Amino acid sequence: MATPDVGTQQALTDRGYRPVIVNSREEVDAQIAAFPAALFVDPLTGPITRTALQSLRQAAVAAEVPVLVTAGLGQATREAAYGADPAVLLKALAPRDSEQHPPRVLLIEEHAEIALALTATLERRGMQVARASTDEDAVTLAAQMRPNLVVMDLMQVRRRRAGIVDWLRANGQLNRTPLVVYTAAVDASELPRLAAGESVLFLAERSTSDEVQDRIVDLLARIGTN
Repeated sequence: MATPDVGTQQALTDRGYRPVIVNSREEVDAQIAAFPAALFVDPLTGPITRTALQSLRQAAVAAEVPVLVTAGLGQATREAAYGADPAVLLKALAPRDSEQHPPRVLLIEEHAEIALALTATLERRGMQVARASTDEDAVTLAAQMRPNLVVMDLMQVRRRRAGIVDWLRANGQLNRTPLVVYTAAVDASELPRLAAGESVLFLAERSTSDEVQDRIVDLLARIGTN
């Protein structure tokens, strides 16, 4: 994992995991021999470059280790947005079938305005996006499109019933399809401004609430159960 914050590290330890911090592809390669449960990239304590992300993803996919990346989404006017365009992070993470094929992204987001804004920014960077509004619908869509990358609101990951993570595992795709979960600090009353193009989405720090920490560790436990 890339350096986690203290709360997440403690939550993982409490669940019986042994978090090992890696900062380079070489360090990932060195840990692969120990059969890690997952590569968890949690850029809370510092930004991560596109090149580093790409390199970590390639090392993990080559070793057939699932990849989970967390992010935060904020909304502001273009002038006030202080974080990068989310498409920058996602393009670096998205594998593709070949140079001729654009990466296929499965987006799971219940709010149409957020989904449309994310889709627009991803498509501008040459990615193909299909959107499901629930984890349940995502399974049907995944079977049709076989995504290279899954992006979803953490709050929509089903905790007790089968969803996209289970589909990826059952179809042998979990180790080669990075999963990005985000927490959105977007006020419902601001959504019309997003739809009108008056504001944009940007990468922000993810939430660190107890529920979010719990959900992330829960998801890691599901992903890492080989």
